[in-house]
Amino acid sequence: MQTVKMVITGPFSAGKTEFIRTISEIDVVSTERKISSDAEKSQKEATTVAMDFGRITVDDDLVLYLFGTPGQKRFDFMWEILSEGMLGFIVIVDSSRPETFREARSILDTFRGYAATPYVISANKQDHEDAWQPDDLRIALKIDQNIKVLPCVANDRETVKAVLLELLYSILETMDTQSD
Repeated sequence: MQTVKMVITGPFSAGKTEFIRTISEIDVVSTERKISSDAEKSQKEATTVAMDFGRITVDDDLVLYLFGTPGQKRFDFMWEILSEGMLGFIVIVDSSRPETFREARSILDTFRGYAATPYVISANKQDHEDAWQPDDLRIALKIDQNIKVLPCVANDRETVKAVLLELLYSILETMDTQSD
């Protein structure tokens, strides 16, 4: 059986934990803790402090392991640890909060530095009225045309599945070219 480790990363409150919960076939192992800061509480009640872990069996031969990173800078020491052995990663961006785009780009650059693996950008919260469209997000984040920027709603199984499949196809393509 082939296992594929994928890392789900992005800024605080972008939707990483929800993304994994929506698709995982197991109860997500989560390290969420209550938020103490009032500024952060306005976004949500809890934050990931170490990681989230979920699993999906694609078929008899393939299992995906999903590792969600903490989004807060004070927990970024976990990023490199979680990136070890990853075959690809997803940067989830809250497309309704442009004030987080610079941070999302910084996280993308950090993960690209950890490993030369395929990645995709997930333009989350496309169900929000003020969400930026994926093409506009590509421009704002200065993303190359050959990198996929995909629309997503983290609690919608079909859009989460579409994002994961795009990354999986990229990973499998990379594995095929490396074995040639």
